[in-house]
Amino acid sequence: MVQAVSPEMARAQRRDVVANGVPATLTTYFGSNWTLAGPDAPPPPGPEVLYPMAFLVEQSAETTVQTHYHAANQWQVVVGGGGSMGTHAVGPVVVHYTNAFSSYGPLRSGPEGLHYFTLRNGYDPGAQYIPAGRDRLRQVKRRFREAKQVAGAPCTQPGAEVLIPMAEDGMGALRFRLAAGESVTGPDPSTGLGQFWVVTAGSLAAEGAALPRLSLLFVRPEESAFTATAGAEGLEVLALQYPRDPAHI
Repeated sequence: MVQAVSPEMARAQRRDVVANGVPATLTTYFGSNWTLAGPDAPPPPGPEVLYPMAFLVEQSAETTVQTHYHAANQWQVVVGGGGSMGTHAVGPVVVHYTNAFSSYGPLRSGPEGLHYFTLRNGYDPGAQYIPAGRDRLRQVKRRFREAKQVAGAPCTQPGAEVLIPMAEDGMGALRFRLAAGESVTGPDPSTGLGQFWVVTAGSLAAEGAALPRLSLLFVRPEESAFTATAGAEGLEVLALQYPRDPAHI
């Protein structure tokens, strides 16, 4: 069953944090942080387990998060504010992919802060910062992909746009822009290892409700291809698929 979380549903999981010395607000949409669990909590999922994790990070203004890496494959989607990722300027909407154990950054926010979704299909115990965490980097295939797209009002006609072409292992990103009431079916989930769908404008009609901007959906590989239907305001939505064979397992 496709899992869907709206910003309103996630609001209860919104909290202030300090990461790498940088103040931020973190809203959890999917997954759990085992570092906050009690001593009687079961062990976290292993790297072979499909475990969606999704956070909306609101990084404070004029701050820098050092270059780092994670233990799971990751999509990031910039949805607010502005700044830079490495040497590239970023703002809404930028899509960025990084393989597990591939370092990226630093993330620098501008005067309005930098707001982005961090989306993973496996458990990650936390960022490993460079240079301190360099000795833990594994000899895995490193991969970085970035697609810069300016968000706008949903189109008056259905349209699909390839942001990052689908690779042989299933990794890729699409953007769909639909008029009110129009529908589109995404890629076959069995060709990858999970898909996140990100509503970036308008709303997505689902089971009698309208999922607004900044809603997330996760489609598992065994699911049928997901069909998105635009709400009354039209819809702009991203479909982000992970590779079938994660190199870090």
